[in-house]
Amino acid sequence: MKKLLKPALAVALSSPVLLTGISGQAAAQGAAKVVQQASAEDQAMALKTLNSFYKPALNGQFPVSANMFTIGVSTRNQVIGKIGQPDKPRTNATGFDVYHAEMGNPGYAFAYNNNKLREVRYFGTNVERQTNIGGITKRMLLSNWFAPSESVTIRNGSLVQQQITYNRGKYKLEFIFNTSTNLDHINLLKR
Repeated sequence: MKKLLKPALAVALSSPVLLTGISGQAAAQGAAKVVQQASAEDQAMALKTLNSFYKPALNGQFPVSANMFTIGVSTRNQVIGKIGQPDKPRTNATGFDVYHAEMGNPGYAFAYNNNKLREVRYFGTNVERQTNIGGITKRMLLSNWFAPSESVTIRNGSLVQQQITYNRGKYKLEFIFNTSTNLDHINLLKR
């Protein structure tokens, strides 16, 4: 958003109308339109991200860079063979191998049961987060995917979160919200 605002202000400030002092308010309104348009584009991209999870979940998969792995089928060796050693390896057999988000690539965590993929967590991207998981709100989720299979309050240490679950065939997608506008991560696992 800042990237779009700066050029809009630069154009507005160099405008002959502004330089003569006739319409500073019109320039400010023009800059506000650029920001609103960027926000609408961000929301559209976040909705596209949200909807990209719907169909792959039926096959026990996440979209994009994790689409080659299937819950209950893929092994830890296959995951490491495809995407490399985790940034933060699991500390016990039931722990998560964590891959941090970097340069537009989303962050993931993988957990295994008897060396088979048990759960995948999607943390989204850090750059342009508002166009990815950071732009997905409860309202967006519920208005596009309708009634969930389950919605419960969970505790993660001192943090109270809401887990909204959608059953997708033999699998389930869990959306973990810190607040109604702060989606922490998305889980995929067997039902």
